[in-house]
Amino acid sequence: MTRKIKIDLFTDTVCPWCLVGSERLDQAIAALPDDVEVDVENHPFYLSPDTPEEGVVVADMLREKYGRDPKEMWERVENEAKASGIALDLSQQPRSFPTRKGHTLARLARDKGTQHALTNAIAWAYFMDHQLINDDEVLADIATQHGFTREEALDAVRNPRELAITHELAIDAARQGIQGVPFFIFDGKFAVSGCQPQEVFARAFEFALDPEKLKAANA
Repeated sequence: MTRKIKIDLFTDTVCPWCLVGSERLDQAIAALPDDVEVDVENHPFYLSPDTPEEGVVVADMLREKYGRDPKEMWERVENEAKASGIALDLSQQPRSFPTRKGHTLARLARDKGTQHALTNAIAWAYFMDHQLINDDEVLADIATQHGFTREEALDAVRNPRELAITHELAIDAARQGIQGVPFFIFDGKFAVSGCQPQEVFARAFEFALDPEKLKAANA
């Protein structure tokens, strides 16, 4: 009999820790027994909700916000990415823009069964291919590989109503108390916050598959 697990995953497509965390989740899913079916539902979150429409130079933003050389902050996530098989170089990331367009495509991809793959693809395009993922044409290129026609994708990222729905969902996630991403909720019962080591995800799946172990751990 198939055992099912639902994961609600909150990420932003310009969050490097989300790129790594999603990869580690996918690796943990791949290691599960064949009789386990995992449904990952991605939800929008704004890493920097005040990002202006004209975008920001990430290095300048980090330097101004934290008063430190961004290379120091980048090194840690780059090392974690490397440990997960991702050759991340954050000095190459392009200008950062608001992410509601990409989030809107990801939200609408849920009905197509391609949501998680599309979300990952948008993040990959930004961090690894150094593409401007606020650009309508760039997003349409990605979306056509995940169940959208080009016209559908362009309509979605230019539709004020769809963009407003996405924006409200992203803001609501913060209102619910989610303060950082990636944020993983397993079967609506317990959460894993941040880009955790691989063994933490393995343990989370143990708890999801055997609630008695979760009760014992919390006793």
